[in-house]
Amino acid sequence: MLSRTFFAIIANFAFLCSNIAEAQSEAVSQDQERHFLQLALDCVDREYPNKISHVLQSDTDALTPRALHPAFYGCFDWHSAVHGHWLIVRLLRGGLDAEAEVAATTALDAHLNTAAIAGEVAYFQAEGRASFERPYGLAWLLQLGAELREWDDPRARRWSQALAPLEAVIADRYRSWLPNLAYPVRIGTHNQSAFGFALALDWARTAGDAELEGMLVDASLRFHREDRACPIRYEPSGEDFLSPCLMEADLMRRVLDQADFAAWLTGFLPDIPHDGSADWLEPGVVLDASDGKLVHLDGVNLSRAWNLEAIADSLPADDPRRDSLMAASARHAASGIASVTGDDYAGGHWLASFATYLVTGRALDIPR
Repeated sequence: MLSRTFFAIIANFAFLCSNIAEAQSEAVSQDQERHFLQLALDCVDREYPNKISHVLQSDTDALTPRALHPAFYGCFDWHSAVHGHWLIVRLLRGGLDAEAEVAATTALDAHLNTAAIAGEVAYFQAEGRASFERPYGLAWLLQLGAELREWDDPRARRWSQALAPLEAVIADRYRSWLPNLAYPVRIGTHNQSAFGFALALDWARTAGDAELEGMLVDASLRFHREDRACPIRYEPSGEDFLSPCLMEADLMRRVLDQADFAAWLTGFLPDIPHDGSADWLEPGVVLDASDGKLVHLDGVNLSRAWNLEAIADSLPADDPRRDSLMAASARHAASGIASVTGDDYAGGHWLASFATYLVTGRALDIPR
């Protein structure tokens, strides 16, 4: 088992290097990548323990996770199973050694097939499930769909075709939800709307769904265009895995042009330093990594790291805030990557997906 200390050594090396982006890339060794992949492969078929989010209408709805969700029954909960599959696709797309490629392909064939996805569609269409996994799990499903759509590979096309009916159901869920959402959801956990909007917007642009793209852009501007002075000093909350302030900024970089975004960010986060310092934003601290709620803060370090890097990348090259944003990103990445050990399933079933989103540059690789 690779330890926190091992990952901390690698990640802190990245933090100390002068070229932060290059250092973060170098820090992702083949051993780390294989470790992330193995965590996902181990959990996508692991049915128990399992925390189902399931409304029962009668005794007949009392079923096992595998019966309820033929594709996404592993990894403790539905959304983690979904992004575990995304992790496998992302790393397979990037290139794996022969043995890992076979293992990844076999797992995806077993789960992303027509019969399994038909079972997932049937679950969504049953009574009382209109808000199931909204928006967090829905957003990750669309991220999985976008990854497959972008990849020019016969296996990806096969899996994408199988997934398409579920993508359509979930896109329709967004279309039904957005007109009725009166306010944004500004929290640091699953129901946060900014994260749900961001990944759905990436999918809409990849899939060419102009209607959903327009709805998401309109809602983002309606909710956030006039936001000012986000209280980031109050973050993180004790169970956050997403930053309300930084994720909102990560969303707004997707809907504003560069000049407008730079000006908006000045009002929204007015205290970003201009001196290249990293200590203006402290990483979250986890005191008990076996606690499923408290370990969320390892995730907030990873998601903050990709937020900060993406925000910096979206600013003009001469913007004086870029260095401090990147320095804070590297500091959070060092802490977050060190946490992806798999020592406890409380974090082991999901943190590798966040780490993969960060270290493979997924936040920078989005459609415009």
